[in-house]
Amino acid sequence: MPIYDYKCEDCGTTYDVFHKVREIKDDIVCPQCSSTRHVRLISAASVSVRGSSKAESIPPCGDASCCGGVCGLN
Repeated sequence: MPIYDYKCEDCGTTYDVFHKVREIKDDIVCPQCSSTRHVRLISAASVSVRGSSKAESIPPCGDASCCGGVCGLN
Protein backbone atom coordinates (compact mmCIF):
# COMPACT_ATOMS: atom_id res chain seq x y z
CA MET A 1 0.00 0.00 0.00
CA PRO A 2 1.33 3.43 -0.92
CA ILE A 3 1.82 6.41 1.35
CA TYR A 4 0.08 9.61 0.26
CA ASP A 5 0.77 13.16 1.45
CA TYR A 6 -2.19 15.38 2.24
CA LYS A 7 -2.63 19.00 3.26
CA CYS A 8 -5.57 20.02 5.45
CA GLU A 9 -7.62 22.80 3.86
CA ASP A 10 -8.76 24.05 7.28
CA CYS A 11 -5.55 24.31 9.35
CA GLY A 12 -2.80 23.84 6.71
CA THR A 13 -1.21 20.79 8.40
CA THR A 14 0.64 18.41 6.05
CA TYR A 15 0.44 14.71 6.94
CA ASP A 16 1.05 11.23 5.49
CA VAL A 17 -1.63 8.55 5.07
CA PHE A 18 -0.80 4.91 4.38
CA HIS A 19 -3.76 3.46 2.45
CA LYS A 20 -5.09 1.72 -0.61
CA VAL A 21 -5.52 3.68 -3.84
CA ARG A 22 -9.33 3.38 -3.65
CA GLU A 23 -9.56 4.66 -0.07
CA ILE A 24 -12.71 6.67 0.72
CA LYS A 25 -11.74 10.34 0.92
CA ASP A 26 -14.01 11.03 3.90
CA ASP A 27 -12.12 8.42 5.96
CA ILE A 28 -8.98 10.59 5.84
CA VAL A 29 -8.90 12.87 8.88
CA CYS A 30 -6.41 15.62 9.76
CA PRO A 31 -4.46 14.60 12.88
CA GLN A 32 -4.29 18.25 14.02
CA CYS A 33 -7.91 19.49 13.72
CA SER A 34 -9.91 16.34 12.73
CA SER A 35 -11.09 17.96 9.48
CA THR A 36 -11.97 15.80 6.47
CA ARG A 37 -11.28 18.69 4.05
CA HIS A 38 -7.91 18.03 2.39
CA VAL A 39 -5.99 17.95 -0.88
CA ARG A 40 -3.62 15.19 -1.94
CA LEU A 41 -0.13 16.51 -2.65
CA ILE A 42 2.18 15.33 -5.40
CA SER A 43 5.09 13.43 -3.88
CA ALA A 44 8.52 12.81 -5.35
CA ALA A 45 9.26 9.17 -6.07
CA SER A 46 12.26 7.50 -4.49
CA VAL A 47 14.81 6.22 -7.00
CA SER A 48 17.61 3.78 -6.27
CA VAL A 49 20.40 3.46 -8.82
CA ARG A 50 23.07 0.80 -8.62
CA GLY A 51 26.63 1.51 -9.61
CA SER A 52 28.92 4.44 -9.04
CA SER A 53 27.42 7.46 -7.37
CA LYS A 54 27.34 10.76 -9.23
CA ALA A 55 25.79 12.68 -6.32
CA GLU A 56 28.70 15.10 -6.14
CA SER A 57 28.04 16.22 -9.73
CA ILE A 58 24.33 16.94 -9.18
CA PRO A 59 23.74 20.65 -8.52
CA PRO A 60 21.77 21.61 -5.38
CA CYS A 61 18.06 22.38 -5.76
CA GLY A 62 18.80 26.09 -5.54
CA ASP A 63 20.06 25.76 -9.12
CA ALA A 64 17.06 26.23 -11.44
CA SER A 65 18.26 23.42 -13.72
CA CYS A 66 17.93 20.81 -10.98
CA CYS A 67 14.62 21.28 -9.19
CA GLY A 68 12.78 18.76 -11.34
CA GLY A 69 14.26 16.01 -9.16
CA VAL A 70 15.97 14.03 -11.94
CA CYS A 71 19.14 16.08 -12.41
CA GLY A 72 21.61 13.24 -12.81
CA LEU A 73 19.26 10.86 -14.59
CA ASN A 74 18.65 12.80 -17.84
